[in-house]
Amino acid sequence: MNRYGRFLLLALALAGAGSCSSDGGGPVAGMLTVSFTTPNSGADGAILLSVTGPQAPTRITAGAGLRAFSQPLSMTTKVAVTGTLTSGAILTFGVTDTRQAAQYTATIQSVAAAADFQLRSLSGYSLTVSQ
Repeated sequence: MNRYGRFLLLALALAGAGSCSSDGGGPVAGMLTVSFTTPNSGADGAILLSVTGPQAPTRITAGAGLRAFSQPLSMTTKVAVTGTLTSGAILTFGVTDTRQAAQYTATIQSVAAAADFQLRSLSGYSLTVSQ
């Protein structure tokens, strides 16, 4: 191969390597957090919620001191979280693309008191999903 051919081959190789660089165009896997607001901080013992989004979560993890139980992960996944619930992060879940975080929602299905597991009115409770 002559000198010109080697130069051309090197130039093409470098151009190809540059086109494979991370330009932020592909999915960015990561974790999203579900935060809970309660008017009865420390007095709630369980919450049933659903997480909905464009893709099924890749994994579900309860917050510190809590336990999470979920059905098979799907685009709408029901999760029960038990333990002493206070306002703050109660759950994290993995997603295949964190750039779609705004498309994920968490909805409260029910909340139970810690002392007797009586269902509470949902007034004053809320969930938010954030990155």
